[in-house]
Amino acid sequence: MSKFKEIRTTLDQTVKIGIVKSNLVPMFAGLTLAMYTYDFGLIDKIPEMIFATIGTALIIAAAGAFNNLYDRDIDMIMERTKVRPTVTGDVSFRMTLWLAIIMAVLGVGSLALTTSLASILGFLGLFLYVVPYTMWTKRRTIWNTEIGSLSGAVPPLIGWAAVYPDISHPAVLGLFVIAILWQMPHFYAIAIRRHDDYKAANVPMLPVVKGIKRTYYQTNIYLIIMILASFLLGSLSLGLMLVGLLLGGLWLIISIVAFRQENSKKWAKTLFIYSLLYMTVMFSTIIIYSLMGIIFNL
Repeated sequence: MSKFKEIRTTLDQTVKIGIVKSNLVPMFAGLTLAMYTYDFGLIDKIPEMIFATIGTALIIAAAGAFNNLYDRDIDMIMERTKVRPTVTGDVSFRMTLWLAIIMAVLGVGSLALTTSLASILGFLGLFLYVVPYTMWTKRRTIWNTEIGSLSGAVPPLIGWAAVYPDISHPAVLGLFVIAILWQMPHFYAIAIRRHDDYKAANVPMLPVVKGIKRTYYQTNIYLIIMILASFLLGSLSLGLMLVGLLLGGLWLIISIVAFRQENSKKWAKTLFIYSLLYMTVMFSTIIIYSLMGIIFNL
């Protein structure tokens, strides 16, 4: 591996570039949906689109770097995370801290070039991830996933607010609620598949502390609420509402059917794979629908 590739790999792992990329999708969903809702053309909001992308990416990267710094002690125990640069020492504590601070400042600043609300939401998302989640609840309560989901659901709000500084529309609230609820089945599935790692690191994930059956029931409750949240999209588009109902309903059916196989690892793997499919299809559909509406003035 060349020196450049080594540096790039180290940086990617330090800021969790995979999480950055995946969170830009719901951000774009919120942004394009707002443009469609308020009849903006594609060229009307080019600066906002650029600064929202840069700002959101930097905020999420900063959150990942702060998280890696704080979690070094448990990361070195878990098989999945023990090779992170902050654990191996490939990146120093001081360098990572400064990188996180600089990215946070630049990220909030970039969002401020769109609207002040987008900037506030960006800072709030960063704060929620670093303090209430990483520093407070992750190691103390089984409700850590729920607390962490609040910050994970901020990107669609940022995208919407970057275009139109009012997030009271039912459609964007629907995106926010769906983005929150999507995370519980997704991360519960990860916790089941990585049960031994979380147990060794003493991280109180729901499946580790309360068992599989409790996780199954709680997962299905969240899926039902997520399905109901799809009706909020109906305030803007019957088609998007139906997509949400279909994808959510299928997820619930898959969860019930797969659980009956009485193999928790297979159930978790099935839910994990479908969670990625759900996010990709749901938010991509919103983006495509919004862009078509903007282009053809539907």
